[in-house]
Amino acid sequence: MKFGNGCWLQKEGCECFAPAQAYFVKKEDTKVTICAPTGRINHRGDTLGGINLTLEITSPMPEVLRLKTSHFLGVQKKSPEFELNIHEDLPLDVTEDDETITVRSGSLSLAITKNNWSMTYTRGNEKLTKSAGQDLAFMKTDWKGFAYDKGSDDAYMRQQLGLGVGELVYGLGERFTPFVKNGQSVDIWNEDGGTSTEQSYKNIPFYLTNKGYGVFVNHPEKVSFEVAAEQVTKVEFSVPGESLDYFLINGPTMKEVLMRYTDLTGKPSLPAPWTFGLWLSTSFTTNYDEETVMSFIDGMLDRDIPLRVFHFDCFWMKEFHWSDFIWDARVFPDPEGMLKRIKDKGLNVCVWINPYIGQESALFEEGVRRGYFLKRPGGDVWQWDMWQPGMAIVDFTNPEACRWYQDKLEVLLDMGVDCFKTDFGERIPADAVYYDGADPVKMHNFYTYLYNKTVFELLQRKRGEKEAVLFARSATVGGQKFPVHWGGDCWSDYESMEESLRGGLSLTMSGFGFWSHDIGGFESTSTPDVYKRWAAFGLLSTHSRLHGSTSYRVPWAYDEEAVDVVRFFTKLKAKLMPYLYAGAVYTSGTGVPLMRSMVLEFTGDRTCHYTDRQYMLGDSLLAAPVFREDSVAEYYLPKGTWTSFLTGEEKEGGGWQEEIHGYLSIPLLVRENTILPVGACDTRADYDYGYGAELRVYSLKDAAQVTVFGMDAAPEIEARAAREGNRIIFTAKAACPYTVRLVNVKAAGVSGVEYEYDGNDTVIRPGGEKEIVIEI
Repeated sequence: MKFGNGCWLQKEGCECFAPAQAYFVKKEDTKVTICAPTGRINHRGDTLGGINLTLEITSPMPEVLRLKTSHFLGVQKKSPEFELNIHEDLPLDVTEDDETITVRSGSLSLAITKNNWSMTYTRGNEKLTKSAGQDLAFMKTDWKGFAYDKGSDDAYMRQQLGLGVGELVYGLGERFTPFVKNGQSVDIWNEDGGTSTEQSYKNIPFYLTNKGYGVFVNHPEKVSFEVAAEQVTKVEFSVPGESLDYFLINGPTMKEVLMRYTDLTGKPSLPAPWTFGLWLSTSFTTNYDEETVMSFIDGMLDRDIPLRVFHFDCFWMKEFHWSDFIWDARVFPDPEGMLKRIKDKGLNVCVWINPYIGQESALFEEGVRRGYFLKRPGGDVWQWDMWQPGMAIVDFTNPEACRWYQDKLEVLLDMGVDCFKTDFGERIPADAVYYDGADPVKMHNFYTYLYNKTVFELLQRKRGEKEAVLFARSATVGGQKFPVHWGGDCWSDYESMEESLRGGLSLTMSGFGFWSHDIGGFESTSTPDVYKRWAAFGLLSTHSRLHGSTSYRVPWAYDEEAVDVVRFFTKLKAKLMPYLYAGAVYTSGTGVPLMRSMVLEFTGDRTCHYTDRQYMLGDSLLAAPVFREDSVAEYYLPKGTWTSFLTGEEKEGGGWQEEIHGYLSIPLLVRENTILPVGACDTRADYDYGYGAELRVYSLKDAAQVTVFGMDAAPEIEARAAREGNRIIFTAKAACPYTVRLVNVKAAGVSGVEYEYDGNDTVIRPGGEKEIVIEI
């Protein structure tokens, strides 16, 4: 929200009350409290009126400082609040003299000048950001003087934090606008707007910068960000009301910022191995029955495409009856038998649900009678005719409503369903009445957290911690704990493919570890060209689903070459699963995303700061989808030696590349000093990743290491390679046989124990725990 009129003036009706000095300072072990008058106190008469702000500084964890600024402290605290991992605040390191008070948490410090008010955040001796003058302020938007004050009705609290030269801002959720957020106005307000607008399904009030710090605004309601937009050297964020609560999170690396942010808000859960395989959907409004479903499944399997999950979209239920969780008997007369027949083919099953109950639903009358729906202020059920005629919305602040909803879904799980696509959760009214009295404005964004948490906890209880997975569209802070999330409704063209990638990279810069999208696009039908390019991109994302709106997404609906493309990249992903699953284990433990932006991995490379049409898949693989009809791939390689995974060709980085790629190809480059584990199976995503794995050593210049995990997330192989002149020392501890291959290296000899050596392809096949020395 913009309050100013240029550098010196406020908008008409706006008045700004900013701290003028730190008048009283109260120091406690875990908190510093400052009374900050917004007018300078020159004599006792100046204390008889005016606005004071109260600042509270705490540290919930090392390298994190929390600042809460309030006007009226008597305002009732309204729910909901984000579920944060704060057990108790840490003791603070505080120093004070006549001019400054400084609060430290680890290497992060906040220095506040007492008289000429300013706030400076530093890391050691490095200034991170500064706030001075009217940057921190209580704002009134219809100010006519104290005698005519409207209280909180026109009140906002805002903070402006300075940006340095070359400082760029990322994150703020899944945003399809430009990847670098500088120059953008962003409202944190979940909406169902597709992927081609400024609206977003997943709004996260958290940003990080290439300077290695992040800011999390701890408000579930609408937070307005002006990112170098109103004041071009500042990030401004504001919330309505009497207080503002935010955390400044130190790195010093961008990855460490994400680690600490997810320490605070929750780590991404580890998805089960089978979820990384290919998902196929019925699509949205297409006609289908069991015969159609089985023809799709058999068609994929007969064509040797390793399908892993089948998804039933909306019309598994009868039209107008969404959601009643009852199979439409007209087309699915034997759902339990059908599910068994599908599972006998080695597939898992997902079904579409949402939190809206249409008036024709068998659940509607029961939900009304028991008080399980949102209400209007007069006591009527909140209903709407958009999406489903007469639809009501489940009130997940009511524990009984949550159990009721779970009970209905449990019937499906007992029938053989494995997981749910939790669609919608964005169009939540801001004038509804909740069971627990929650503020409806704060609940608008937060509703999706309760919705997805309710379903995820049911899956944990019924399927176990390691098997619970969603396919969710909407999210807020903490939603990363309930993966996987997909990018929403996109068109079926290259532009939408590009904006989908931007949205995914933006989301993974916001604490989310796993992300997917609709391969081929959702709205309309793509050309075969776009479909085949999108298939390569989709099967080199963390999760992969074929899904559309009015047309099927089976590859033979496009052309026979599309079948070859989907088969090729599905099998490629299966072979990469030892690497991908190891990356997923790391993501779930750290919060660093599996699919990540170039700037996150190569922050020191200035070209990577803006690069958003390629990405790193884990630490070591660079993927660059083809976005052009002429088959030209354009991508940037950071400095170092890179090797094409598909061809073995080596390239030296430090510049842009331009290549022609056929449909069975994509720029997929392996970083130097990598041991890349490649699996022995290409027929499914879930298998014993260690047994028979090939450990490929790429461009070893100093050292590399790798851990291959089993499907239970326990280590099966731990290996390390180090180069000493013309020798490579390879050591490994393994519970299974495996292969070592030096890519593009010819060895002169090998010494060690229990190995087989082929001097032509430099393959060594050891077993157990041992050391091998390779002369090169």
